[in-house]
Amino acid sequence: MKVVQKVIVKQVLTEQSKEKLRNKFILEQKGLQNEIEQLRFQLKKIENMKKPSAASLEKQFEKEQKTRLEKLRIIDFQLEQLNLLPIGSELEETKLDAIVEVKEGDSWEEFKSLQTILVKDGIVIEIR
Repeated sequence: MKVVQKVIVKQVLTEQSKEKLRNKFILEQKGLQNEIEQLRFQLKKIENMKKPSAASLEKQFEKEQKTRLEKLRIIDFQLEQLNLLPIGSELEETKLDAIVEVKEGDSWEEFKSLQTILVKDGIVIEIR
């Protein structure tokens, strides 16, 4: 019988992968900062309209700004944590579904335990 099982994919931190993660976070930061600037620009345009619906739009824009500012704070924290992590650390990257064959006589405890795939610089180095 075939069943679906969760598999964790972990990345071993190397200088190269650390730099890739750092660059990814920095790109996300820049994108969010651009979005915030665009929202501020749009908000100024709305403030100049002086229409009755402008107040509700202002609240919506402010809410969107707060959401992006919170995402920026999270990315800042992730960058700080990345700088603290030693090379060789294992970072959970994603979870996948795998189709696994289960037969009579197989160990159920072994099957229940989550499988882990370890990746280093884009290459699978271990399956646990």
